[in-house]
Amino acid sequence: MRAVIQRVRRGAVSVNDRRIAEIGKGLVILVGIGPADTADTAQALARKIAQLRIFEDEYGKMNLSLLEIGGEALVVSQFTLYADARKGNRPSFTESAPPEVAAPLVDQFANFMRDLGVPVQCGEFGAHMLVEIENDGPVTIWLEK
Repeated sequence: MRAVIQRVRRGAVSVNDRRIAEIGKGLVILVGIGPADTADTAQALARKIAQLRIFEDEYGKMNLSLLEIGGEALVVSQFTLYADARKGNRPSFTESAPPEVAAPLVDQFANFMRDLGVPVQCGEFGAHMLVEIENDGPVTIWLEK
């Protein structure tokens, strides 16, 4: 399981010109699922992200977690995180999990974040989405479990 997390002041997702999700201060989390990923992988990644200290404290140091600041999360499925562009000019996506495996794991990941106390909104799995990210910092981190 791979995630690109971006610390944001605001994030939103629209599908077919209709806003389906929007958050304030927190994280936009782009999540890619691999074929070997499980609910345990999703839970471990959710815990890591919720507790990752990437928000500034009163001294300007990245020392606070999403949980500590009471931030929100916007979870967006992103199979292209498993792109392989080593050969040729067209990326291959054969390393990403098929939709019937990936969709439930993205939902489980979001639910694990909720279980930890994070307010979560989600994009729409498999849809063409417009993702608005007002990156704060900028802070962008890539994680893999």
